[in-house]
Amino acid sequence: RDVARVDAALLGALGPGRQVALTADLGPAERYRRWLRVLRGEVRAVVGTRAAMFAPVVDLGLAVVWDDGDDLHAEPHAPYPHVREVLALRAHAAGSGLLLAGLAQTSEGAQLVATGWVRSLAAPRDVVRQSAPRVRPADDDTELARDEAAHVARLPTLAWQTVRMALRTGPVLVQVPRAGYLPSVACARCRAAARCPHCAGPLALTSGHAIAHCRWCGRPAGRWRCAVCGGTGLRARVVGARRTAEELARAFPAVPVLTSGGAAVLATVGPKPAVVVATPGAEPVAADGYAAALLLDGWALLDRPDLRAGEEALRRWMNAAALVRPATAGGDVVVLAGGDQPPVQALLRWDPVWYAERELAERAELGFPPAARWAAVTGAAAGVEDFLTVLRSVGLPAHAQVLGPVPVSPVVVPARVAQPETRAPAADVRALVRVPLAEATALSTALRTTQGLRTARKAADPVRIRIDPMELG
Repeated sequence: RDVARVDAALLGALGPGRQVALTADLGPAERYRRWLRVLRGEVRAVVGTRAAMFAPVVDLGLAVVWDDGDDLHAEPHAPYPHVREVLALRAHAAGSGLLLAGLAQTSEGAQLVATGWVRSLAAPRDVVRQSAPRVRPADDDTELARDEAAHVARLPTLAWQTVRMALRTGPVLVQVPRAGYLPSVACARCRAAARCPHCAGPLALTSGHAIAHCRWCGRPAGRWRCAVCGGTGLRARVVGARRTAEELARAFPAVPVLTSGGAAVLATVGPKPAVVVATPGAEPVAADGYAAALLLDGWALLDRPDLRAGEEALRRWMNAAALVRPATAGGDVVVLAGGDQPPVQALLRWDPVWYAERELAERAELGFPPAARWAAVTGAAAGVEDFLTVLRSVGLPAHAQVLGPVPVSPVVVPARVAQPETRAPAADVRALVRVPLAEATALSTALRTTQGLRTARKAADPVRIRIDPMELG
């Protein structure tokens, strides 16, 4: 959707035949024809998804990355290029400009600013205040005094009042972090996670009348019994977008409720009153802006065991809140997360630069990327151990630290859940190697040499190596 909007804007600015869009859904023949037009210099502007970072633009003058924190910019296959890194290298080699644009700023962007490699371009605070909506947390002291259940209710009184008032003037956006109906359920008696009796996978519900099924093997669990307490009832652990839409449809029967996410993503919605329930990244654009927005289940984003959890939460919130009308036009945003959390503070003040600088400072103190260089070595336990042995013989940088190896996302299976013959196979393990930025090149050289030696002797257990992985949880 973003590519289509930018392509239409370039068409209006440059005229027909001066720009080209490169996306995966074009098909190989059409994509190759457009690639040749770029190579021959027949077009002056190229817009596209991740693979467009390799477009052979003639006489490159400016490289632009929109929302560099989006994980779609990171290639999941080796050698794991990232759009930001590739275009930064191309801009440096070509002597062209580089623009990292977005509503939020990543710690990597803050690192580039701190080193002087790029300059920060931000709107003055008075312009931001005129353009941004009003943002309120649902559990601040004032709201807790009015509604004591605000810190535990999924939709507290403030959220209901905001939706009711906003529907008088236009559509309302409701952002839900998870798709589906009830993507995670637990025992109603002891609150233990409900797992499949065959493979120990998590159980889920697709509707209010459906039988629970396993998200791993797909088998129904009609006769499920809790392995901890023996209970048979289920309760929701995480509520998905479809269940949220169902609840809102009952609360506001006279207003249409639309959903956007998964395979059914809406591009735009009209200016008439409606409730739009969307997952992050699938929010449609309202014709005159949304009258209000609810950012639900903030804990689901902030509590993830991931280094970038707060940064990613703020990015998703700001992308949704930017679709709301300015505060001067009555735009209102309610975020259901603790107001004392730094990402929430950054959203309330509409100051992503402050949060990015704070995040970078904390990571520098703790030795996390991008203030340090990390390498993740993942594979079977024997392969990782052999790789580390060869790596040490090749020679690690002077200040290198090796962490692990440890299992990758181990699944804890109670003894009563799965029989030995149905247990999941042993999980891969991961080791992390950390060095200061000054030794980053030496680490890359040692890793490449080690991988070459193991390949030459045809080591039985291959490993995957990734520099500064997107997930360090």
